[in-house]
Amino acid sequence: MTVLLTGAAGFIGMHVSLALLARGETVVGIDNLNDYYDVNLKEARLARLTAHENFSFVRGDIADLDTVMAASKGVDRIIHLAAQAGVRYSMENPGAYIQANIVGHMNMLEAARALGDGLRHMVYASSSSVYGGNTKLPFSVEDQVDNPVSLYAATKKSDELMSNAYAVTYGIPLTGLRFFTVYGPWGRPDMSAYIFTRKIVDGDPIPVFNNGDMQRDFTYVDDIVSGVLSVLDLPAKPNADGKPAHRVYNLGNNNSEQLMRFIGVIEEALGTKAEIDFQPMQPGDVQATYADITASQRDFGFEPRTPIDVGIPNFVAWFREYHG
Repeated sequence: MTVLLTGAAGFIGMHVSLALLARGETVVGIDNLNDYYDVNLKEARLARLTAHENFSFVRGDIADLDTVMAASKGVDRIIHLAAQAGVRYSMENPGAYIQANIVGHMNMLEAARALGDGLRHMVYASSSSVYGGNTKLPFSVEDQVDNPVSLYAATKKSDELMSNAYAVTYGIPLTGLRFFTVYGPWGRPDMSAYIFTRKIVDGDPIPVFNNGDMQRDFTYVDDIVSGVLSVLDLPAKPNADGKPAHRVYNLGNNNSEQLMRFIGVIEEALGTKAEIDFQPMQPGDVQATYADITASQRDFGFEPRTPIDVGIPNFVAWFREYHG
């Protein structure tokens, strides 16, 4: 049995690939290793995967349909994690989001359609950003998500809509996962844990938006991996018409932390106090995120187990080792 995993050199992609390989799966990874952030970090992640005999790699862009079709031949499951990430960057380079998140996602759906009955399940990454300006907490998959506040969020909501259409029209078993602020070893340099840790180590002030009045449902990467694999193994039961269903779930820590407490845990792990540079709210950002994981718990036993008091020291330990 073979899994096609897009975004294999990415943060979550590397961790999910390693977990699949550890349980004996064959993994075909695809990634274009773009320069949105340090390519050396992506290469280092990839090196951990290519050491496994059951891992093969395609360096290519999911926005190219021929590349996707060639890579997907013979697979029976797809985990689609590749995307152009980042809320603020979507204001600087919107075209990258349309290519990766819209065209790329459609190409993955086309690949799934071409596999026909040979495809057991396709799981894809959505985002908590789809909740946009919603003020009701925690965020539930039953909530309306029609008010995105960034292009990134709009592309992820579009992915969900396209996936539903393909599931209904072509009978493809599809599940979308709304990730909530994932962090951990090998994490992305544009995410808060990495930014804050690097700046504290370098003695630079850290930017804290909305004057620190922010909350995030920080989710440790091991918990995300556990959730992704559990979902992959449990395709939705067919609808009443016998066609496979399209489902969407939250994967979060189910605990919204104050940003200043998050910074405090980083300070404690580093043994260094941060210099804070308070700034106003940034365009496209939201004040709070908080995942309602009731459906995830009910349908596939998702239980996040890693609080920031454990996860952040793990990240800091990796950061020190990786950066010497």
